[in-house]
Amino acid sequence: MISLASRREFLHEVSAWASAGLLSDRAISAAAQATSAVARVEGAYIDPRRVLLWESTRKEIREALESGRLKAAIVPTGSTEQHNEHLAMIQDTASAVLVAQQAALALYPQVTVATPVAVGISPYWMDRQGTLTLREETFLALVYDICGSLRHHGIRTILIVNGHGGNDQPLKRHVAEFSQKLDVKLDACSYWDAFAEGSGREEAKKIMESGIGADDLPGHAAEFETSIALAAFPERVHRDGVDYDRATLKLDPAEARKDRRHYQNSLLARREKGEVLIRIAVEWVATRLQRMTGNR
Repeated sequence: MISLASRREFLHEVSAWASAGLLSDRAISAAAQATSAVARVEGAYIDPRRVLLWESTRKEIREALESGRLKAAIVPTGSTEQHNEHLAMIQDTASAVLVAQQAALALYPQVTVATPVAVGISPYWMDRQGTLTLREETFLALVYDICGSLRHHGIRTILIVNGHGGNDQPLKRHVAEFSQKLDVKLDACSYWDAFAEGSGREEAKKIMESGIGADDLPGHAAEFETSIALAAFPERVHRDGVDYDRATLKLDPAEARKDRRHYQNSLLARREKGEVLIRIAVEWVATRLQRMTGNR
């Protein structure tokens, strides 16, 4: 596939050529089509949006369920919270959706990706402006109701793919209870669980210069998350004007040092690292879901 950055650059050039009268309408249309967001899966071109529940029509979901093609769903969970001075607040949610969507595409047409839970449990970040938070019971009730909606429509295998640290343990503590109450095969993971052990951990260790310890992975807007952002959504990385000596951050000294250290580690981030990390996470989530559906 053509990368997002490449598509943007190419379409910018196409626009300039068109303004100068150097391209016909037909050529412009062909150029746009050539850079459209399509993926090749098992010999067929498909629109990646087709695995996103909110981009699907009633007819598409109904027919996928009736035919037996649609076997499982992923529920992405994330947050809207501060990500240091340089990353967008949607980072956790965007990362969870990215991994979920790519894993669903790898298993197409068996998996749909539900609308993400874009606000999480983040009370510890409320001294950083812009953060939104939910009470734990509110967050869990929302996730439960989404899973219940999927169950109502006949989806009996659900994997929650989380992208925010504050959601991780509450989800894992309650997943067995939710599974029993809803009578579904339900599991929960955070996408960075892919790096906890085995080949994923070894591969990540080779590229993560700041390490992959508990405080480094996922870290908070440090090397790991910033690498993913540079690979997947570089338009959400904003380093211009970042100046910790001038920033009016009302943090206690220990938190201020940690905040600055995470930013310094983020300078180690590279697009190429992010591409490796995303690939590992996607393959790990897809394999986990395959096992849940009994296809592996």
